[in-house]
Amino acid sequence: MNFEYLVPVDEALLMHSKLLSNKSIGQCIEIYTTQGEFPTLENKKIAIIGVEEDRGAVGNYGTGNNFDEIRKEFYKLYPGNWPINVVDLGNIKKGNSISDTYFALNKVLTFLIKNKIIPVIIGGGQDLTYANYRAYDSLEQTVNLVSVDNKFDLGAIEDDLSAQTFLSKIVMDQPCNLFNYCNIGYQTYFNSQNEIDLLESLFFESHRLGEVSNAMQIVEPVLRDADIVSVDLSSVKNSEAPANNNATPNGFTGAEICTIARYAGISDKVSSFGIYEYNSKYDNKNQTAQLISQMIWYFIEGVNYRANDYPFGLKDNYQKFIVPIENEVLNFYKSNKSGRWWMEINLNDNNKYKRHALIPCTYEDYISATDQEIPDRWLNTLKKLV
Repeated sequence: MNFEYLVPVDEALLMHSKLLSNKSIGQCIEIYTTQGEFPTLENKKIAIIGVEEDRGAVGNYGTGNNFDEIRKEFYKLYPGNWPINVVDLGNIKKGNSISDTYFALNKVLTFLIKNKIIPVIIGGGQDLTYANYRAYDSLEQTVNLVSVDNKFDLGAIEDDLSAQTFLSKIVMDQPCNLFNYCNIGYQTYFNSQNEIDLLESLFFESHRLGEVSNAMQIVEPVLRDADIVSVDLSSVKNSEAPANNNATPNGFTGAEICTIARYAGISDKVSSFGIYEYNSKYDNKNQTAQLISQMIWYFIEGVNYRANDYPFGLKDNYQKFIVPIENEVLNFYKSNKSGRWWMEINLNDNNKYKRHALIPCTYEDYISATDQEIPDRWLNTLKKLV
């Protein structure tokens, strides 16, 4: 892989990190700088990449600049009681055209994902999620996308690709590798009823802001089933993350968005994680830079606490519960290792969607099934599989 698309971290920032405690993250990770050779990726779990691209952002131009503010805050933090197998690969600069930036990001992400290194992408407009999604083309598998956002970003089919239309491009463009999409944190008044109905007709999922804030644990199974997680800072309330010209009064709190980041990290399936729409010129006292650094910290912690109990290993490590319901028999599995639950759809071995036949769920889903109520996630998945 040629990493010519990546620009090293500024040496002044490296000097700043050397002034920190030798136990801080800035002293514990490898950083791509002009002072040395490209860092080794051997035994690395996570790679941080900034993408300086704002041409696809809508109403938030200037986003994707000054990532050094985030790095300063991140380098100050201390790792938890886990190995810090992280590398900072610097930034992807704006290409001559926006398609050049997409191409460069696609190439870098494809290499990292194929080598089982999880990229943490800091943007830039959320349209970069499209380039992230296209990086999975070479894996020849369907993927699940979770977007943490106050809007669905569907747009009109004829609209150009942007931060407000990337989802429709993912759904419509070929090859279509999208199996499931879920939105976490949408605010109804920002989305038309037609858009809400369209997502339901496609058997996609969505969870309103209030629903999630009242019970954060409901998004854990959703994130456990994701391959790509894309966070728009517009999902966080303005008072907590002001560095976004599209920020609004309502949204997740800093603690809530960090919980979501940790759930994403704990997921055994999540293989790329992006935080988008950071615009440093609106940041107050580096508050948003601090929050993003803490989101990355929680994601890394989650990765280091993965139970590795999905997909299934030995069946002896799970308890199986069989629930007859209507004309179906639902099989539930509980991991002896993590206590997490799954429900199963029986498919033949040749079915190309076999990897989606085990659906993360909660204990409450199992209880609902015993009360003869088929869980919505099971039904929606079945409709897409048959």
